[in-house]
Amino acid sequence: MNIYQRKIIWKRVLFVIALLIVLCSLWYSSIIVNKISNEERKKVELWAGAIQKKANLVNYTDKLFDKLRTEERKKVELYVEAIKRLTNPNPNFNPDYTFLSKVVTSNTTVPVILADQEKNIKTSRNLDSLISQSQDSLLRQLVIMASKYEPIEINYYGDQKDFVYYKDSKLFSELQKVFADLQQSFITEVASNAVSVPVIYTDSSKSKILAFGNIDSSLVQKPDVSGLIAKMQSENLPIKIELQEGHFNYIFYQDSWILTQLKYYPLIQFGVIGVFMLIAYFLFSSSRRAEQNQVWVGMAKETAHQLGTPLSSLMAWLELIRARGNDQAMVVELEKDINRLGTITERFSKIGSTPVLTPHNMVEVIQHAINYIKSRSSQKIKFSVNYAETETFLAQVNIPLFEWVIENLCKNAIDAMEGVGSLTLDIGEMGNQIFIDVSDTGKGISTSKKKTVFEPGFTTKKRGWGLGLSLSKRIIEDYHSGKIFVRETKVGEGTTFRILLNK
Repeated sequence: MNIYQRKIIWKRVLFVIALLIVLCSLWYSSIIVNKISNEERKKVELWAGAIQKKANLVNYTDKLFDKLRTEERKKVELYVEAIKRLTNPNPNFNPDYTFLSKVVTSNTTVPVILADQEKNIKTSRNLDSLISQSQDSLLRQLVIMASKYEPIEINYYGDQKDFVYYKDSKLFSELQKVFADLQQSFITEVASNAVSVPVIYTDSSKSKILAFGNIDSSLVQKPDVSGLIAKMQSENLPIKIELQEGHFNYIFYQDSWILTQLKYYPLIQFGVIGVFMLIAYFLFSSSRRAEQNQVWVGMAKETAHQLGTPLSSLMAWLELIRARGNDQAMVVELEKDINRLGTITERFSKIGSTPVLTPHNMVEVIQHAINYIKSRSSQKIKFSVNYAETETFLAQVNIPLFEWVIENLCKNAIDAMEGVGSLTLDIGEMGNQIFIDVSDTGKGISTSKKKTVFEPGFTTKKRGWGLGLSLSKRIIEDYHSGKIFVRETKVGEGTTFRILLNK
């Protein structure tokens, strides 16, 4: 297992661990959110229960007031009946005047006014002394009483009639005011509830807002609030409040702002952490890549420097051998190898520098590189270069560096075929680009390794350093602004590498 395989495994392990941490955090946050949500629901229900009890009390007081109104009317009717009896002109009628007078004088709470058909006031009772002393004030009171309750008619002999006007007693009015304040506090408590959640109190139709609390007033003052109510209903089931028998109002509520923040905080937190990690990864990767480039350049320059001295010495020995007139065939071969060493030195010296690119016919460049490889390869390797002879494939390249790429690809292909097979180079064009496909009939590459073949150190050979493809990628992409990749591969059938260059 090489360093890149171990790196992939570690990346996967770390990714799985990070994913588990995120999932566990989200799971635990979800549990906390559900607990808080349930607690808020319980608080709202508890508060709604208290409101329901107040509503029951309000209902009871309404019934109580109805009974009190009935009792006060009975009291006025009894008062009227006593007056009738006291003013009865029949000489044969012998009432108990003491009892009747007591009945009349016992009404000390209900304000009454006795008036004739023309509303001429005859007498009044249980009114404020200032009102009783002013005829205008009594007339105003009579109008108020007539608008509130139907007067009670008193028939005398003939067509003569009197009317008794009355209104609620002062005790009744004060009691009614107290309970009206209680009803108002019921509505106010809805608007300022103790659970501090956004809440809306509606009528039975769920369309009219009676009160609201902990919510932006601009949202509830719109002509159509059905959307807001529907949204709140979708989040939490409304709570019914029975104010009168068979008549329900509704309380709608949303999650509190704190609970909403708690729901989305983990996602925001992981998002921020993720962005931070991506930035950190990008910075560290850039730093590592820059460091690798520096190492590459340093090694290349040092290699060129180290090769320079023995190469100069070899050139001097070659001239000496040539001058002595020894075997000229040996001199030719030695000169070829020395020139080859010179080419290698030039290649290393160009790493890290900006190479000079000049237009060349790619067919000639590739054919020259293939001839060199062919002369030093097994006779069982079949070489072929395919291209359209009517086309001229011109591209801006640096010949020593580009031939280095072709040689690396061909050497890897020969090793993959173990000295037996076919090596084919296809040259063509696609739009504004020239492509060179290098295909072999070797062992192929597994799909899982297609993306790692260009990493430094990746090799399938026992004695390989794993630098050829990495160096080739740098030469094509960094120096020639092109692209190199595995076009297709099948295990046991072969591999095709594609190089793309701009015309």
